[in-house]
Amino acid sequence: MRRGVDVTEASGKMRNEGLRTLIDQANWSETKLAHAVNRLGTEAGLRLTYSQSSVAQWIRGSQPSERVRPLIIEALERQLGRPVAYEEAGLKRPMSEGGDERGDTVESLLQLGKADMDPSRRRVLAVGIYSAALSVPLFADVASAEDRERITRPTGHIGQGEVDVVRRMTDKIADILDELGGGHARPMAAAFLVNTVAPYLKAGATGRVHRDMLSAASDLTYLAGWMAMYERAHGLGQKYYLEALKLAGESRDQVTYCRTLRGMSLQASNLHHGLKALELADSAAEAAPQAGPRLVAFLRGQQAHASAMVGGRRAAYARLKEAEAALAKADSRRESVGGYGQAAYLFHVSHVHYENRDLEDSIKAMKQSIKATPIQERQGRLHANAVLAQRQFEIGHVEEACASWGVFLDDYAVLSTSRGDEHFDKMRKSLAPHRKSRVVREMGDRIRMVAAMKA
Repeated sequence: MRRGVDVTEASGKMRNEGLRTLIDQANWSETKLAHAVNRLGTEAGLRLTYSQSSVAQWIRGSQPSERVRPLIIEALERQLGRPVAYEEAGLKRPMSEGGDERGDTVESLLQLGKADMDPSRRRVLAVGIYSAALSVPLFADVASAEDRERITRPTGHIGQGEVDVVRRMTDKIADILDELGGGHARPMAAAFLVNTVAPYLKAGATGRVHRDMLSAASDLTYLAGWMAMYERAHGLGQKYYLEALKLAGESRDQVTYCRTLRGMSLQASNLHHGLKALELADSAAEAAPQAGPRLVAFLRGQQAHASAMVGGRRAAYARLKEAEAALAKADSRRESVGGYGQAAYLFHVSHVHYENRDLEDSIKAMKQSIKATPIQERQGRLHANAVLAQRQFEIGHVEEACASWGVFLDDYAVLSTSRGDEHFDKMRKSLAPHRKSRVVREMGDRIRMVAAMKA
């Protein structure tokens, strides 16, 4: 008897005892599972209206639609706190997910990039669900993958010049992200991964050049994941991050591996998965090589934020002190670790204060962070001003919030960013009940003008 499904009903369908068992293990009713799937649908950009009767049909043997099966799995994983296989839940794996075997890393990256390039597939990718229960490969495991998977490559040869091309292009795409937004920058990254980087990874090269190319590809893939996260395509961002981890491991690049784990922690914190954010931040710190103080600050800042999310007030402030001390040592050195500097550190300080409900100190630190943000980093400044405005509004400082939202609108008007769209919608909803306020009325005309421009 196949695991997850047994008992033939009169209709000829196989009753799904696997799903029934998982619902019982989750201590849920059929209604609670339906509501959890509907919530995940909203998170993934889908409008779902499942009810108890829908779940009852699944248990009687009806297979839900392909787009819903990953949501059912994710809902159960989040409730149970462990991975759940499709077979265990009595569900057929969606065709879009393929099998469990991913093949070699380059082919996986190539297929992911091709799908992201295709406008008809991009929306499907964007609504892919983020999995909080997804396991992350250890550095030691992925670091040995190259020796296992390396195969004879086709004709063609690359050298250090091609590695430099990838690194320079990654820097250019990051600049476009800051200046114009991820909506413009990410398609370029996907196209470059497919058309240039993947062929480079398959080309002949010395061992050193091949490892350097893997490292450069990992850095670009991490950036693609970061942009997908900022564009609220969290399932896609997670896929890019996992590919970046594999590439970093195969290149023996511990810094990029840790940087990617830290990015995954930030993604988890954005989605309010505090325990997962802390787990990933701690994993990044544990895997970190002996390196410069800026890397230490880079990792400790995220550990501080994640600790505060789960109520670890003392640990959060201890990590902030460690980040501050490390950053002070790094000021006189030229290190490049994700651009982590005073602005990013103060951003973490603000988050820790906010999680601990110290709103005034959170606002003060956020203002200092914005002041320290380089003028060219428009994307980061947009996000920081929107967060600042929301916190000022939350504490009742409506006029100050409107001033911050005004600066946010300056950047939002010229950026293509889904994260900015989210902030814009939240701003409008926050201000709607305060239309009688003079300062809110004055904001109204400008908000309508920006909305018309974005339509």
